[in-house]
Amino acid sequence: MDMIKANFTVTEFVFLGLSSQPTIQLVLFIMFLFFYLLTVAGNIIIITIIQIEPHLQTPMYFFLTNLSFLDICYISTNVPQMLSNMVGKKKTIPFSSCATQMYFSLSFGMIECVLLGIMAYDRYVAICHPLHYTVIMSRSTCVQLAAISWSSSFLSSMVINVLTLSLPYCGPNVLNHFFCEVPSILSLACTDTSFTEMVIFIFSIIIVFIPFLLIVVSYAQILLSVLRMRSASGRHKALSTCASHLTVVTLFYGTAIFTYMRPQSKSSRAGDKIIAVVYTVITPMFNPLIYSLRNQDVKGALRKAIAQQRTRALLMRQ
Repeated sequence: MDMIKANFTVTEFVFLGLSSQPTIQLVLFIMFLFFYLLTVAGNIIIITIIQIEPHLQTPMYFFLTNLSFLDICYISTNVPQMLSNMVGKKKTIPFSSCATQMYFSLSFGMIECVLLGIMAYDRYVAICHPLHYTVIMSRSTCVQLAAISWSSSFLSSMVINVLTLSLPYCGPNVLNHFFCEVPSILSLACTDTSFTEMVIFIFSIIIVFIPFLLIVVSYAQILLSVLRMRSASGRHKALSTCASHLTVVTLFYGTAIFTYMRPQSKSSRAGDKIIAVVYTVITPMFNPLIYSLRNQDVKGALRKAIAQQRTRALLMRQ
């Protein structure tokens, strides 16, 4: 850590944010505050419903619980700081806080990549090998897969952060972004960043592309299995269980691959900020909506929970 600090001549970073216009900042503050509250509330509801409904105690919903908890952590890493900068006069962040935000933001993004890959594999086993599903995706296996996704991502993020923060930063200290992200920090380095970019690309292949490849292979096998089904209702049921996951994968992976698997010289700061909003704010917000609106089991459990609450309220009034 001393070596890292020695390479810094700046003690804080200044955010340019999404806009410098006070009126636009106020509109963005209200909008993103609403997004944040909706995301936290929606994911807490998903977690609560899964925990209280016995028929949702399956591997698929175990991983969905992980994803919902992850989304709360992910959006809480970046949005509160962004909201503070929108209403505050001082739009700065200390070096140590920036390093912490960058580490956890990258970690949670990596975890989501791995989790989405595991969830695709879970759907593959459920549809293509239904008779062996409970054996292959046992409780212990699910816990181990979840633990691997979290631990490997935290470790990978640590390596990338150490390499990034070991570079000399002698000014300027202005970040054309709304949170501390590796590509935006690298752009301020006072030396050649080719080696660090290469390491980031390698880790992107391991953490981002390999799970994405697992998703593609899993859904290719699922599609072949569905096409062999004789029952139209069976095909519809199989595809409906995958629709929510595919929507989330498309939204998250499209933006993540575009950001971390291309040369920094080809990046556009304005475009990068819009893309970052999608995978750090929009995707965590949409996940509970997608899984609740497109998933019949979750919708049924939600209706049941609401009906029970109404019944309790009526009984209390009597």
